[in-house]
Amino acid sequence: MTSKQSHRKDEHVSLAEKFYQTESNSSFDQVRILHQSLPEMALSDVDATTRFNGKSMPFPVLIEAMTGGSPRTGQLNAQLAQLATQTNLPMAVGSQSVALKEPDQTASFEVVRQFDPDGLIFANVGAGHSFEDAKRVVEMIHADALQLHINVAQEIIMPEGDRDFYWLDQLAEIVAKLNVPVVIKEVGFGMTAKTVQKLMAIGVEYIDLSGRGGTSFAQIENFRRSQKEMNYLSEWGLTTVEALLEMRKLASRPQIFASGGIKTPLDAIKALALGADYVGMAGEILHHLISTDYEATLAWLTDWLGDFKLLMLLTGSKTLQDLRKQSLVFFT
Repeated sequence: MTSKQSHRKDEHVSLAEKFYQTESNSSFDQVRILHQSLPEMALSDVDATTRFNGKSMPFPVLIEAMTGGSPRTGQLNAQLAQLATQTNLPMAVGSQSVALKEPDQTASFEVVRQFDPDGLIFANVGAGHSFEDAKRVVEMIHADALQLHINVAQEIIMPEGDRDFYWLDQLAEIVAKLNVPVVIKEVGFGMTAKTVQKLMAIGVEYIDLSGRGGTSFAQIENFRRSQKEMNYLSEWGLTTVEALLEMRKLASRPQIFASGGIKTPLDAIKALALGADYVGMAGEILHHLISTDYEATLAWLTDWLGDFKLLMLLTGSKTLQDLRKQSLVFFT
């Protein structure tokens, strides 16, 4: 029998696809990188490699947290792990909190290691969980890092959501004690400089800004409400671009993952030029898997990564460090 939590996992996937939008509203269309007519380089000069916690990545791209917690979402996790293996990209699983309560759902997360035994894998659980829970989800999939997601807006709109949000002390304990890196991740509402300063004060070295513009949990959770009466929060939060601009207020900052509305290689290039260290994609990949099939999704993602290097050439950027020096124009 399907539990309420497992049903919710399936429901989230279905609603993410239902509300999928071809065009992003993450503000990337308001950012321009100045064209370089004389790049004076060849595609073979482009080096898109980077590192996370000492491990090499061929691209600064993460297959973001999406799913797990039911048989159906376990199948999606298996496909995502295969994509990660064949493209050498890191990936994150969706929230493993369901597996902490229902051990029979652990297989939907463990499958990732079966298909990507040597890959860079991020575990995932929500803020408010204990250090012991954080350790368990990391061990569950032999993860290389942990995403701890903070999702106040989602919980507020979620019909069965939490109403108490005293998280900093538990976050501090996990960051201090866990033996793998911890990434504090929003879930589509962006982070302000003030939020990041609070996180830095407890020792956080990695954040995922996850701005508005991609999968909208405000929209998804409101649709799950019987009266659907909180649609006025559909535009709540900072876009990914706005969150990246917030980071410019900081004299020093953690390593930044930019996700939320990353659809095209051009979006990714702009995010990196705005100061991100890595970018993450979730909804766009999920849409391709659901609307086409695995082989078509692999072909699309392979082309996407190839185009990423072409755009580095177009901007005259041999390295990611060069890309971050690009001149930008902003439109309102």
